Amino acid sequence: MNESFGDALRRLRGSRSVRDVARLAACGKTYVSDLETGKRQPTQAIAAALDQALGARGELIALADVRPGSSPLDQADALQQGLHQTLAAGPLTDASLDEWDYTVGRHGRATRYRPEAELLPELLADFTDLRLVLTHRQPAPARKRLTIAVAQMSGLTALTLLKLGDSRARAWWRTGRAAAAAAEDRAALSWMYAQEAYQLYYSGDMEGAVELAGRAQHLAGGLPCVGPALAAPLEARALAVLQQRDAAVEALARAEVALEQLPEAERVGSAFGCSESQLRFHSGNAWTHIGDINRAAEQQERALDLYPLRDHTDRALIALDQAIGVAIRGDAAGAAARPTTTIVDLPEEHRSALIIYRAREVAARVPEARTVPEVRALREVLALPPGERDSSADRPGHSAGR
Repeated sequence: MNESFGDALRRLRGSRSVRDVARLAACGKTYVSDLETGKRQPTQAIAAALDQALGARGELIALADVRPGSSPLDQADALQQGLHQTLAAGPLTDASLDEWDYTVGRHGRATRYRPEAELLPELLADFTDLRLVLTHRQPAPARKRLTIAVAQMSGLTALTLLKLGDSRARAWWRTGRAAAAAAEDRAALSWMYAQEAYQLYYSGDMEGAVELAGRAQHLAGGLPCVGPALAAPLEARALAVLQQRDAAVEALARAEVALEQLPEAERVGSAFGCSESQLRFHSGNAWTHIGDINRAAEQQERALDLYPLRDHTDRALIALDQAIGVAIRGDAAGAAARPTTTIVDLPEEHRSALIIYRAREVAARVPEARTVPEVRALREVLALPPGERDSSADRPGHSAGR
């Protein structure tokens, strides 16, 4: 028969009086007696106090969540949670910190190929564990590494919510920036500003995107880190939308330099990296808005050659950029056919708010040709009413984007 919290408490108390145990745990004598007889259930705080007072080494903490009559599976869950909390309270080793670095990096890589709705629960579960570790006293160097991990996990949470179309992403940018600043880590803070700039870009705030992208590059201060490599091409895209051609071209040149200076380990497909495929994608988008369709096409084709097939989101976004180029050339049927095929061929779990928003942008480019079968098919796929043209209400930045 499984031992209850009360049974374990009575066994661990041994010959000590209830009064003595209550005094050690700073609680009432009657409360301890009620816990032993099962009349009351312990809080986590009382369980922790009794555990420490009796030298139980986490045993009482593990039993605190086990309720009378609970199933073996519920008991297993409670035991796991208790043990996890006990381990989190222990001294943090270098191996533990390395594990956190790996966990954060793994989630960063997963953003390139895993559906956001699938990634978010695992991301939040690990983030909860990280918060638990951070609540305990740690040496200054360890706490700094953990705080940087908090900044990075906050950024990943914001990016994931952004792509899901959830406006709560904005709050996570603030948390991430606060954590990076608390850790006094310029590279992490630069990365945060670079990623947040994308939120402003997709919400339609081009001036704000340019400002945050500039801030990301300034914070790096010449440090070869990923922030400038992400920020410069986004700045170019925003400037291109604002029709500031010369400034956009100059930003693209800075993006090339930033990528060249980036350590090889950071030229990877990850939220914490920047690869040539990403730069070519952003460059193609910038040249599209500048109006140089031929140069845009060169960059887009190079990006598609480099991107792995599992990187569904960026490959889809490139196809939609190509469709805009086709629309600029005046081919309404071709411009509409490409996003329709892109969305239909995209696995349903990857049809994020961002993808739909960008496809609606393409649809808005060919409103005068609704009699064309390909245009009608696109509007049906996007569930657009016959007369709808404005897609601003569906911007990922309004409800949230990439």
